[in-house]
Amino acid sequence: MRIVVTNCNTTQEMTAEIVRGARAAAGPGTTVTGLTPAWGPESAEGWLDSYLSAAAVLDTLRTYDGPPYDAVVMAGFGEHGREGVRELVDVPVVDITEAAAHLACLLGRRYGVVTTLERSCGQIEDSLELAGVGRNCAAVVGTGLGVLHLGDPHRTEAAFLAAAEHAREAGAEVLVLGCAGMTGLQQVVSEKLGVPVVDGVGAAVKLAEALVGMGLRTSRAGSFAKPVPKRRDWRPPAE
Repeated sequence: MRIVVTNCNTTQEMTAEIVRGARAAAGPGTTVTGLTPAWGPESAEGWLDSYLSAAAVLDTLRTYDGPPYDAVVMAGFGEHGREGVRELVDVPVVDITEAAAHLACLLGRRYGVVTTLERSCGQIEDSLELAGVGRNCAAVVGTGLGVLHLGDPHRTEAAFLAAAEHAREAGAEVLVLGCAGMTGLQQVVSEKLGVPVVDGVGAAVKLAEALVGMGLRTSRAGSFAKPVPKRRDWRPPAE
């Protein structure tokens, strides 16, 4: 089984980190390939970045010419584009946002998301609502750390623990890592907090493996029906 993991930004180092986390979660016989958009934001932190990122990720998958793949994991937490990708490709598409939330709902009545900047919280809340798992979310709390400032594990851990306290106070019984760049942090913070912590990258990989193993694909009845071909294909703007 081959899973393609799409980074939502153009930072190669983050793609490599996400792929490491995905491979750690993958079962025997699963190959993980990372894709980095050739254009778009270097870090997706807000509405404008997110919409640009969605177009870049869609363009990357539309023009993909590598080995065939069995599933797509979208590694942008709260980012736009997952519905478009489901319409585009003929394999299961799992977004780390909803994957983490679905697994969190199996572990406790209410969950909380700890993410990067406060300005991303509303966008994540909207993404969870659209995925149908918003009602179980107790809180989405920012750490104040930018996506590209997660490289220091001690600083990130301290910021996560501080933000997690607010999520716990709001009623969260399970916590979710609200950024793919936090992958790998789940075990240490879970031990310190005494509650389950779900990593979206690992959750998405496992759900993708399950969907492929069960022979399930995106429904083409209605919402994700294939679009009518157009005479002119779109292209990203020239730089």
